[in-house]
This record gives sequence, C-alpha cells and structure tokens, in this order.
Amino acid sequence: MARVRYLGPEQVTVPELGRTVEPDQIVEVPDDRYEGYVCQPTNWEPIEEPGAAKKKTAAKPLQKEG
Repeated sequence: MARVRYLGPEQVTVPELGRTVEPDQIVEVPDDRYEGYVCQPTNWEPIEEPGAAKKKTAAKPLQKEG
C-alpha cells in the first residue's frame, strides 16, 4: 500500500478509506488509487509511492568453497 499525508485544515471523512483523517495524518491508500490522491497537492502530500514498501529480501551469505 502507498502512503500519503493529509494537508487539509480540518478532519475529513474519506469514504474510500472508510475512516476520518486528521490534518497532518499519514494514511495508507490502495496502490491503484495513489495518483488520485497526489494529483490534489493542496490536500495530499506523497509519502511512499506504490510498491516502495515491498519487503526486501536479504542477500544470501557467501559460502566458502572447499
């Protein structure tokens, strides 16, 4: 899920998220709806783009040959 920050001056109900969002609050939004939020720069600030929160796997340790 992508994340955005609400920049409005007072709380707002966001039916798509099923919740009320407070000013300066960071919320998760569906990846496919991210652009619908950040295209409103007076209301929403991008925090984490879609796919950025995917779990990264650690590199496998090198094995000694022998």
